Amino acid sequence: MSDFQVLIPKLGESIQEATITKLFVKQGDTVVEDDILFEIATDKVDSEIPSPVAGTIKEIRCSENDLIPVGQVVIVIALEEGDNIATEPIAAVNKDEVINIEPVEQILLPQSQVIVREELKSTGRFYSPLVKSIASKEGVTLTELESISGSGIGGRIQKNDIISFVERRKNETGISSSQSVQAAISGSVPVNQAERLKVSVSLGAEDTIIKMDRIRKLIANHMVMSKQVSPHVTTVVEADVTNIVLWRNAVKEGFERKYGQKLTFMPIFVEAAAKALSEFRQVNASVDEDNIILRKHINIAIAVATNDGNLVVPVIKDADSKNLVGITREVNAFAAAGRENKLSPDDLQGGTFTITNFGSFGGLIGTPIINQPQVAILAVGIIEKKPAVMETPTGDAIVVRHKMFLSLSYDHRVVDGMLGGKFLRRIADFLEQFEQPKNI
Repeated sequence: MSDFQVLIPKLGESIQEATITKLFVKQGDTVVEDDILFEIATDKVDSEIPSPVAGTIKEIRCSENDLIPVGQVVIVIALEEGDNIATEPIAAVNKDEVINIEPVEQILLPQSQVIVREELKSTGRFYSPLVKSIASKEGVTLTELESISGSGIGGRIQKNDIISFVERRKNETGISSSQSVQAAISGSVPVNQAERLKVSVSLGAEDTIIKMDRIRKLIANHMVMSKQVSPHVTTVVEADVTNIVLWRNAVKEGFERKYGQKLTFMPIFVEAAAKALSEFRQVNASVDEDNIILRKHINIAIAVATNDGNLVVPVIKDADSKNLVGITREVNAFAAAGRENKLSPDDLQGGTFTITNFGSFGGLIGTPIINQPQVAILAVGIIEKKPAVMETPTGDAIVVRHKMFLSLSYDHRVVDGMLGGKFLRRIADFLEQFEQPKNI
């Protein structure tokens, strides 16, 4: 009887580890192909991992809440006699791409409270190598680690938790928090929930407390970090999109019959933004300390509200190389998958610019927060009929036009008012001078 090894799959370019949130099998269980073996969570998305083969669970090398590097074997399945399936590990990860993370055997603390790996395990709490590395660098003792309330699954201490603890301890001992903030901005330590001021909240007898879920916590920390890292500036313009509205109303039914897709306004906004980004490359960028990284690819992320009230941001790769039909297919597919939390990790990777639609909920103008490490985000408002003055051969006339507000929040470290204003105006120009696609 041969064995088949199941690994932690590669979940995206920047993801190096995942947490086992739930095991669906135990040793000795019989599984068939596509039975769910375990569930994993990253800072991007949750995923269920199915069995690629049929057989018997021979060995489980992980427990729930364990943080496992990508490429590590977690389950061994014994194949049935005569099964010709290759016994090499599941080909979800290229062996050459597996990142070996050496376990931290010991954290160098004061000799009276040295923490070795075995001692950490004996406390009943799991500490990831990254947490132990930070503890070592900052001189956090075992007693202090035990006192930290973890925000991870099962109370596990995450990176944000220990950084927050270290920051509070520095403040209590008189060390300026500006040093930590500066370190975070320079890239040595992420700015996160640690720098938020604590607000005292009084509770009434009839108030209801709702615990943030994992995704909501990640969104909260990411938004706070973005506001602290990037000095935000917002510019607003109003665009006349009458030509777009009239064209869409005229072709939307035929478009759906021909392509099987509903035609919304978002693909048109994506197309206009992609054209503008190709002209203003410094807006399609990121900041790395003193370096400005101009992104070669124009990958536009679309903010999508999920059915559980959270937010995901799938990415249309190389949006400038796609036509309106192609963009429409991707926008619709991402919107449907996003609402049902069925996006893959790769769907959420690599964005260089983001669009969020305040208008879908009736909003006129929004001042969105930049989606790091990007340097700008576009908000589109609701389209409304408005009276407008237009020049005619016989003089000025008041007419009804379809108008909307576009607002751009940008990182003032690298995007000045002139650049941000010209870029936003260029998007508005593309919308106002909309050219009807041929053969649609």
